[in-house]
Amino acid sequence: MAAESQQLKSFSNPEFKRGASSIKQGLWYVVNAVFFKSAFFPFYGLKRILLRVFGAKLGKGVLVKPNVNIKYPWKLSMGNHIWIGEEVWIDNLDQVTIGDNVCISQGAMLLCGNHNYKKSTFDLFTQPIQILDGVWICSKATVGPGVTCNPDCILAPHSFANSDLEKGMIYAGVPAIKKGERF
Repeated sequence: MAAESQQLKSFSNPEFKRGASSIKQGLWYVVNAVFFKSAFFPFYGLKRILLRVFGAKLGKGVLVKPNVNIKYPWKLSMGNHIWIGEEVWIDNLDQVTIGDNVCISQGAMLLCGNHNYKKSTFDLFTQPIQILDGVWICSKATVGPGVTCNPDCILAPHSFANSDLEKGMIYAGVPAIKKGERF
């Protein structure tokens, strides 16, 4: 039996909800491009204000470095003392919740959505991501849809987490596997 070919012309995503009006989305795209994705805007305080204006829930001490891309701030909740490094991409098509004392290093990606490659219609699916207290997502690491990073775990550089990470453990690889204990 021949495999069915991908048919992007049949792609439809009526159940996906962006969670904001078209006007709010458009304004955010401009603000994101000017103040967040820019290398020339390192002002943390104004970034926190803008995120809150667009619906993000933020604790104290949130630092968002330059060249960060945040898809939908109204689907973002961050605790206290969070570091978001340069070139991080938070592709939060679904809710992203980040606990206290979390470091998301340069070039890391939080991806709440993917496509069902087994269907010719390439249907989109989304799931929330939770990054709990004390987690370190290292440089160029990726956290996939539906993953919970439990407290104090580490996802090593260039790794991909496609399932939950246990508390206090170090994970590496593609897909990420447990390598040892953090402490």
